[in-house]
Amino acid sequence: MTVDFALQLASAAGRVLAPQGGTVLIGKDTRVSGYMFESALEAGFVAAGVNVMLIGPLPTPGIAYMTRRFECDLGVVISASHNPYDDNGIKFFDGSGGKLSDELEARIETELDQPVLTRSSRSLGRAMRVDRSRNHYQEFCASTLPEGVDLSGLKIVIDCSNGAAYKVGPRILADLGAEIVPIGCSPNGRNINDGCGSLHPELLQLTVPGVRAHVGLALDGDGDRVVMVDHLGRVVDGDQLLYVLAQARKHSGALTGPIVGTVMSNLGLEVALRESGIDFRRAPVGDRYVLSLLRETGGMLGGETSGHILCLDKTTTGDGLVSALQVLAVMRQTDLSLAELAAPMRKFPQVLLNVKVAERFDPQSVPAVQSAVRRIEQRLGAQGRVVLRPSGTEPVIRVMVEGRDESATRAAAEELAEAVRTAS
Repeated sequence: MTVDFALQLASAAGRVLAPQGGTVLIGKDTRVSGYMFESALEAGFVAAGVNVMLIGPLPTPGIAYMTRRFECDLGVVISASHNPYDDNGIKFFDGSGGKLSDELEARIETELDQPVLTRSSRSLGRAMRVDRSRNHYQEFCASTLPEGVDLSGLKIVIDCSNGAAYKVGPRILADLGAEIVPIGCSPNGRNINDGCGSLHPELLQLTVPGVRAHVGLALDGDGDRVVMVDHLGRVVDGDQLLYVLAQARKHSGALTGPIVGTVMSNLGLEVALRESGIDFRRAPVGDRYVLSLLRETGGMLGGETSGHILCLDKTTTGDGLVSALQVLAVMRQTDLSLAELAAPMRKFPQVLLNVKVAERFDPQSVPAVQSAVRRIEQRLGAQGRVVLRPSGTEPVIRVMVEGRDESATRAAAEELAEAVRTAS
């Protein structure tokens, strides 16, 4: 990612998505590089005749919402999500707040070869700052709570990962009446996701019982993931949160369609939902695949173990704050702790091994690996599961085995990893 590339990308996106002019909303997380890329994108869009609205640091799902709210032609987020501060990324939303289609992405990629477009002075776009309008997103998040429910009486620790939610996250909870203890809310441009947030909840685990809070929540750098911590300091991951929300929606009669997880979702989630009479489906890894299957099956709830949860009855994309608010609402409505709500779902031991290979290959096409998989599946029976998945970005085969007994599960995973290693 360079300034030149960001400028070229804005010009290409402007030509494809707003050829007759229009408006783009640009938001970002708290990386020091955000200022640089924000300026480059602004220049590229304005030169292409597109008006620009700059909203500053705001969670990725907040940009999706505000793109719809402002009726923009597209939204842009400058963020590398849960990655370290020296990584960068740029994400686009269409006018409805959804991800761009593969076709549109391909058209933009083709346009990257063209020179940067600079229209005549009469046709240039304009730029304006709309930082204060982030209040609209805060109000939207609060509105997703059931009528008459607030957070008064709850003491909540919130870890914003020194990222995009560092302002709006604490304000939303405080406005709803919670007593808040903020951590990871002091970004300096270089500490995003650094030992904090949903990938590193250790400080949150210490803080929640240390300050005698009822619950804690940790977002990632761009605010689309959340994991929570119960009053005992135990992490409650995305699978467990999905279970809590599914049970609550079913109890209220609001649940429609199946719950959608991924091939990496814990088997304990599938078993617990099945015992409650709730259908569960698995999609490939990635929120876009979860969303696609939800739409295909008419479902409303889905997500990943990482805490990227989709509540389609509340919003159009994964939103860590909205998801956390749904769980907090269940706690208030049932007067149960998060520990009590998550307890019925027993997580199966899950062992994930990354096997480096000379070059990527399909492990399912290798007879020796297939034989090892069949052998292990027979041994585990209905109480276990095997997943082999090539990495999409590096020469690694991901070996995942689940089972009721941890030592047997680990032994099976190591046996299968050795078969993959030998095959490579």
